[in-house]
Amino acid sequence: QVQLVESGGGLVQPGGSLRLSCAASISLFSIADMAWYRQAPGKQRDLVARITRSRSTAYADSVKGRFIISRDNAKKMVSLQMDSLKPEDTAVYYCNANFLQNNYWGQGTQVTVSS
Repeated sequence: QVQLVESGGGLVQPGGSLRLSCAASISLFSIADMAWYRQAPGKQRDLVARITRSRSTAYADSVKGRFIISRDNAKKMVSLQMDSLKPEDTAVYYCNANFLQNNYWGQGTQVTVSS
């Protein structure tokens, strides 16, 4: 069982930045892949960024060059640095952990990009 708690969401103007954090209940040394997903109203939940235990990363095309995912295995934290935010980045952002072939989700944090 893995518990995930996201924080750092909020309201930001276009072009601004936010940093999301995800705190896990177990050591990230035990978890192969961590990821951030997002879900806008009326749309499906989509992958934003993924990071492996060895810190290989992958990003959705829509966020490449603007978002950076990182993990601190010892501190049990995964972060998503979001720069040059656009209104289309508005969504609920969810932290995800794949542990022992099970998917675990946080409760989500709202990110709103608006002037």
